[in-house]
Amino acid sequence: MTERSRILFVTDLAYPARGRRYGDEDVQLTARLREHFDLALCHPKDAAALMPGFDAVVVRNSGPVLHYRREYEEFRRRAAECGTRVYNPLTGRGDMAGKGYLLDLTAAGFPVIPTVDRAEDLGLLPEVDRYLAKPRNGADSIGLTPVDRAALPGLDWDGRLLQPLVDFDHEVSFYFVDDAFQYALHAPDPARRWELVPYRPTPEDLAFARRFIEWNTLDHGIQRVDACRTTAGDLLLVELEDLNPYLSLEAVPPPQREAFVTAMTASLHRFLGLR
Repeated sequence: MTERSRILFVTDLAYPARGRRYGDEDVQLTARLREHFDLALCHPKDAAALMPGFDAVVVRNSGPVLHYRREYEEFRRRAAECGTRVYNPLTGRGDMAGKGYLLDLTAAGFPVIPTVDRAEDLGLLPEVDRYLAKPRNGADSIGLTPVDRAALPGLDWDGRLLQPLVDFDHEVSFYFVDDAFQYALHAPDPARRWELVPYRPTPEDLAFARRFIEWNTLDHGIQRVDACRTTAGDLLLVELEDLNPYLSLEAVPPPQREAFVTAMTASLHRFLGLR
């Protein structure tokens, strides 16, 4: 009998995500992964203590790190110290490392909502009536604050980024396993951003999304490229989620859902086979 790999699956089944059911998604996903791996679930605060004895740690719907920053840093430290395999690998350059990558992408001329982190760079942003301030280490829309143009001189920049409020028609997300595109979903109504339906991307849409996957240079793992379609028809990056992206599998047709699970299983086998 072939020995099966042991996976510690990190999830917060009770996290009260707005418009999403983290627990349902991870219960259903782990039910399928158990067909291929010996698997145990744990809360993100317990991951550092429990990971010895497992072949890999899979971080899934573990909630915003800002709620358990100390435990997360300890987890990263121990994983690096012990050489523990973590999926996604902890080398991600997107949200895994905070929102600072939006500054890097802006400076490099990528199609991203322009972002600055100091008053001296306000000239890099278009002049609009309202802006959006967001925490550099924020997540899940926590701490987002609209800012009127007249209030910019009094803005506290400490730990915050600033973007123009962009007029857009809809949001769209592209989901990848490793570097392979899996499916796309969009929210036709901007006011109901978690009511997602399948979206058939154009070749240009996929080329847009792949630019960010290639920029991130993660060899393994699950990534979600979130974008908005402007009223001019262009796509702009909203965020590159590479730590624990919610997959919205409940909105995906069964054949694509099955294909995703197959792709993730194969990716994990490849990841665990590395030496």
